[in-house]
Amino acid sequence: MGYVSAVPPPPPPVDDAAEAPESRSSRRSVAVALLLGTLGSTVVLLASGRVWARGTTALGADSLELTADGTAVTGLPAPLAIVGLAALVAVFAVRGKSRLLVSGLLALSGLGAALAAILAADGRRALDAEAARTTADTAAQVAGLTQTAWPYVTAAGAALILAAGLLALRFGRGWPAMGGRYERDGAPRGRKQPVVDPDRPEDLWKALDRGEDPTN
Repeated sequence: MGYVSAVPPPPPPVDDAAEAPESRSSRRSVAVALLLGTLGSTVVLLASGRVWARGTTALGADSLELTADGTAVTGLPAPLAIVGLAALVAVFAVRGKSRLLVSGLLALSGLGAALAAILAADGRRALDAEAARTTADTAAQVAGLTQTAWPYVTAAGAALILAAGLLALRFGRGWPAMGGRYERDGAPRGRKQPVVDPDRPEDLWKALDRGEDPTN
């Protein structure tokens, strides 16, 4: 006569291939968002320090060459990139509605940095101010204005920050939080072993079915 257990067999293990597509997409989006946000912030910070515009101004009988970097043209992209980087980290430190708000801040910082870089790309105002300061003539203006590609590189980096924010808004609900257990995203959670009461036969049977030694 074979062994018969009164306890129903445990459910079969979940096949990873049968995992919900949304859960897999959520986990992949974490790595993509971190990559995009970090790369975008780095690009914005580096490109903001490059020369965005060049020109000349009259200084007596001569002409003086002038340049303006991104921080002189507009002071917004670099600080917004720092805000975006901080928001990217903060996304994993909060949950619920707070995570939604931080994700929105991440997206808005990228959008703001991109718009600021594009709208101020020509650098004329910054070069006019530099011409007035250099020549001590408030009416001095820049001539022969040329632009570099760095404003648009800055805008491209800001677009990466925006993309990271949009990913956080779309998939952030399923992302893990710092110092917490993974939830319904496929990662293991801590499980407390049931207490075996030696005076209850049903507990002893359940422990035996689990492969445990109830006498310990």
